[in-house]
Amino acid sequence: METLMVDRVHSSLRLFLHRNAVFLCERLCAQFPSETNVQLLATCYLHNNQPYAAYHILKGKKLPESRYLFAMSCFRMNLLREAEDTLCPVNEPNIEVPNGATGHYLLGVIYRCTGRMSAAAEQFTQALTLDPLLWAAYEELCILGVAEDADECFSEAIALRLQQEHTSTSTLEKSNFANENRILSSSLPSSLGDIVPKQMKQLHANNTAEVPGYPHVRATALHVQNSTTSNVAQFDTPSPVSTQTSSIVPPPLFRNAHAYQNTISGDAPAKQKANGANQPLRRKHLDEARLKKVSGRLFNQSSESMPRRSARLSRDTTINSNSNISQFGGNGTDHSSGKLRVNSSTPSKLCSTAVRSMQVRKGKPRATENFDEGSRYEVIDEMWTDNMPATSSSVSSTDGRFFEQDKAERIMSQDSKVAVGIRELLGLLQTLGEGFRLSCLFKCQEALEVYRKLPEPQFNTGWVLCQVGKAYFELVDYLEADRYFELAHRLSPCTLDGMDIYSTVLYHLNAEMRLSYLAQELISIDRLSPQAWCAVGNCFALRKDHETALKNFQRAVQLDSRFAYAHTLCGHEYSALEDYENSLKSYRCALQIDERHYNAWYGLGVVYLRQEKFEFAEHHFRRAFQINPRSSVLMCYLGMALHSLKMDEDALEMMEKAIAADKKNPLPKYQKALILLGLQKYTEALEELERLKEIAPHESSMYALMGKIYKQLNILDKAVFCFGIALDLKPPAADLAIIKSAMEKVHLPDELMEDDL
Repeated sequence: METLMVDRVHSSLRLFLHRNAVFLCERLCAQFPSETNVQLLATCYLHNNQPYAAYHILKGKKLPESRYLFAMSCFRMNLLREAEDTLCPVNEPNIEVPNGATGHYLLGVIYRCTGRMSAAAEQFTQALTLDPLLWAAYEELCILGVAEDADECFSEAIALRLQQEHTSTSTLEKSNFANENRILSSSLPSSLGDIVPKQMKQLHANNTAEVPGYPHVRATALHVQNSTTSNVAQFDTPSPVSTQTSSIVPPPLFRNAHAYQNTISGDAPAKQKANGANQPLRRKHLDEARLKKVSGRLFNQSSESMPRRSARLSRDTTINSNSNISQFGGNGTDHSSGKLRVNSSTPSKLCSTAVRSMQVRKGKPRATENFDEGSRYEVIDEMWTDNMPATSSSVSSTDGRFFEQDKAERIMSQDSKVAVGIRELLGLLQTLGEGFRLSCLFKCQEALEVYRKLPEPQFNTGWVLCQVGKAYFELVDYLEADRYFELAHRLSPCTLDGMDIYSTVLYHLNAEMRLSYLAQELISIDRLSPQAWCAVGNCFALRKDHETALKNFQRAVQLDSRFAYAHTLCGHEYSALEDYENSLKSYRCALQIDERHYNAWYGLGVVYLRQEKFEFAEHHFRRAFQINPRSSVLMCYLGMALHSLKMDEDALEMMEKAIAADKKNPLPKYQKALILLGLQKYTEALEELERLKEIAPHESSMYALMGKIYKQLNILDKAVFCFGIALDLKPPAADLAIIKSAMEKVHLPDELMEDDL
């Protein structure tokens, strides 16, 4: 009953019938309250989203599996301290973490959630050491920025280790196979110990249905020894094993398991020679001269000199050769007597030929029969059998070697396939892992080159295409990012990971209609996903409806409080509403979840820059820059903070780096021109603005700055001209008044215009 119930519980879990699994497992634990069954019930509760129930029944359990399930229940209930104490008790420092690699992984996640990043990295590394194919552990190491090269984590040494583990398993199976053979051989009676393997194999091929076990074999040998008519019927004892035709090769495991039923003691030499003449099933050709000699002698022997043929052999011949018998006038099988009856008028030569054909097909011992008026006799050709033992022994050893060779070749073939499979899988993980590691280090161009090495079926998957889209997003190439995100969404429309970044890409492209459609589609797929509500929030943020956008981002935070990007987007909206206090709180919440979330460091720097807390701004911009040292935007804002701190040379150097990092970014060129203007390098500033004009020819602030520089150079007509173009480009309302005032004062002294632009 217990086994049946456990099987049904596992079946329900496999079929996602979680409520049914819980019900059956509760009945199981009521009837058989073992800790193993309690573990199964806890597993059912966790599958059914009832971690509190699993917590209740597992509290105080000491088995490793129980501790792991209890820790998982605590983690699901956000009881991180209790989960950590369960996995790694303080009062038992030497106790092992339960469940091996997965236990270390769970402990690493707990450490990361509580801000102990170095301890988390150590646990993830330990988990990856125990299980090199635990991708989640390597992914966490990449997110923490401490992952080793994928070539080292998924190296050839790892492949050899996995192959050795598989080989040891195969060796154990082969050892068990050999042990079973030895046990079976040693359990045979002593009188059967010298039977050659070839004879045992042939007997099994012919007697599968009649020899179900060893006691029956001993009885058969005894009956043959007595060789009386009264014992013939005992050979027809029904067997519980299904009857097999003689053309089917028996399982090799049992080739030494049966006794040879014709072993005798009195006239043993003649019978053993006859038994030694058994032919293998594969033998197709016999010596025709010897066959004719045997056939000629067969029908000249008297019936009194021959032992009675076994009814079992007669029945097998009838069952397997009925169609051949009918061709020469057979009358079928008499089930009561177990004899094969042939029309007595059939010529002896024809009968001999038919019997011979049956013997060749069935692989019987070299014996023939004379069917005369229902009588059955058996004759042994002594000349033929005298010459056969050596041949039989040779065939036996050859067949044994063939079987062992075949077994070894199959195992080697399987091992080679596993070795190839291991190397292929590790090669795939190397490529994916290296690409993801480089992406997490914001080496996006290198990551793209790695991802392009993937085979087409792997590249054209939602996860890889989203990673490629994110790489282009970090490179501020929004058009390419849009292309890959759209392809990923088309190939895997129900994959929501990365769709928050996709919505931000559409926000930067001002694709309002597409962003609105994406948001509605994500909500229809899963309205309880934070990515969907981030898309809705970006849609309202694009319309400048910051209050509604903020509500949607807060909804995303409610659905997943550990979704760092939702906290950052809330901070952006608070900043747009000039609620800097709440903005700072949101950014700090994001950093508590992920301290490498450079967007939050950048947001804090922007807030402090607007509050004119330049030292704080410079600190936070520099932290963001340390995380993502290839971002042109971060370099530019760090240069702005340095310029505000009157560190113009450092600021100018940072602007040069920002321009080199992204030549299409207009912001660092404009800021460089401002710094050069502050250093009174007017000509260089104008040259930089001329280069900026090629990138952003419709930027009103650029023309306003050019007008101011021309005013400083006392080229008033060009100054008025630039101010006029700036007004024609319809600048923002705040800038419009400033540009008009500067244009009106173009003929006034410079000190009166100093603070206007």
